Amino acid sequence: MTTALLPTPAVRSPVLPGVPDLRPALVYLGRLGTARSRRTMAGVLDRLVRLIRTDGQQTVLTFPWHQLRYERTALIRTKLAEVMTPATANLTLAALRGVLRECWRLGLMNAEDFHRAIDLPGVKGTTLPAGRALNTGEVNTLFAALERDASNAATRDGAVLATLHATGIRRNELAMLDLADLDQETGGLRIRHGKGGRQRLVYLNQGAGAAIAAWLELRGTIPGPLFFPINHGDRILAGIRLQPQAVQRILAKRARAARITKRTTPHDIRRTFATSILAAGAPLPVVQQLMGHASVQTTAQYDRSSEDTKRNAAQSLIHTPYREART
Repeated sequence: MTTALLPTPAVRSPVLPGVPDLRPALVYLGRLGTARSRRTMAGVLDRLVRLIRTDGQQTVLTFPWHQLRYERTALIRTKLAEVMTPATANLTLAALRGVLRECWRLGLMNAEDFHRAIDLPGVKGTTLPAGRALNTGEVNTLFAALERDASNAATRDGAVLATLHATGIRRNELAMLDLADLDQETGGLRIRHGKGGRQRLVYLNQGAGAAIAAWLELRGTIPGPLFFPINHGDRILAGIRLQPQAVQRILAKRARAARITKRTTPHDIRRTFATSILAAGAPLPVVQQLMGHASVQTTAQYDRSSEDTKRNAAQSLIHTPYREART
């Protein structure tokens, strides 16, 4: 028999007849800027409800958020700190605060109860950064394997991976590119569907420009998505948009062909871009703008060159006389 973290009554949140949008979680999710953000935070809230109500009798939309008071939210915060990484716990707390704010705005909580309930400190702590940056050898091997493949798919995949490597854009941003977003004279790419609704310009280097040019010879000049799917018969499916999930499959396939044994994701290519351009001396605020980050602190987390510095220092400056001790 399971027990709930909190003895919250199994009752529905107040909903005015015929106006279901007054459910605070639904209103909160509706205020988020993008569909991806809504999916992410809906998942966060779902995990939170299951953590609070282990009996499975509540959902995100039916949970009585308006009944949460400080003593309960403080207990939630303690539990989150125990079972989640600091970053995930703080993201969950942000979602909780957001829903409670909508409870107050909708008149389901008074101001005093609301402010007390959200008066929670963040969860402190750090974790090792996720993912990795590819080294120069891996990047060279990846593109060398593509050049040995004469198929239409290889030409398309080369353009996809070269664009990711040269610009550091996200796979969703790449999938949403249209031909009209490309300025072939300047090498500029207009990112219209950035995270948080932030639009920006990024720029292809010479190698990526050549890869795009080779793809455009096959693609043609019809308006629409910049990248099309290609079927198993190597036929280009013109007019259809390449999906973000396909970008992951493309990279996985080409990494296997290049015999790269470490797991590699499109976000690792993004980290590779940030690490390389920062190591070359680009100012952090410039890299922030190119990557579409809201803060330079986020951009700094993508720099993996410091790990090389730490490793080199530890391995070259510290001498452990292991073999000497044996002899």
